[in-house]
Amino acid sequence: MKKESMIWYDRKRLWCGLPWTFTKYGMDEGRLFVETGFLNTKEEKVRLYRILNISLSKNIIQRIFGLGTIHIDSTDLDLKCLRITNIKDSDHVKEMLSKKVEEERLRNRVSAREFMNHGEDGDDTEADLDSFEGHEH
Repeated sequence: MKKESMIWYDRKRLWCGLPWTFTKYGMDEGRLFVETGFLNTKEEKVRLYRILNISLSKNIIQRIFGLGTIHIDSTDLDLKCLRITNIKDSDHVKEMLSKKVEEERLRNRVSAREFMNHGEDGDDTEADLDSFEGHEH
């Protein structure tokens, strides 16, 4: 992960906002990266168009020091759930990430389908799925 080629780059910060950790986050035009470790490093990446959900949380300490944690759910097999923890300007990063995800979905012609649950027992019925997909009996 080269910092120079990233459109966003940050480190995981301590509770007080200091970037003294070995976890690095970055985003280029089409991917989100997470690099962890000092002696033994591990780099994971997820394509932006595979991201399904992005949410932001801030506990009281994070709010005091201007930090936040972004939670990401994706369809990637290796990186289904990802947390970008204790980063500065988390509101701005979340919005930038959301925008880039939509751009990448359009560019790659990928659509995200959401299945709505209408059944009381928690299972989608065949009729619900057929009506969702536009099929008739």
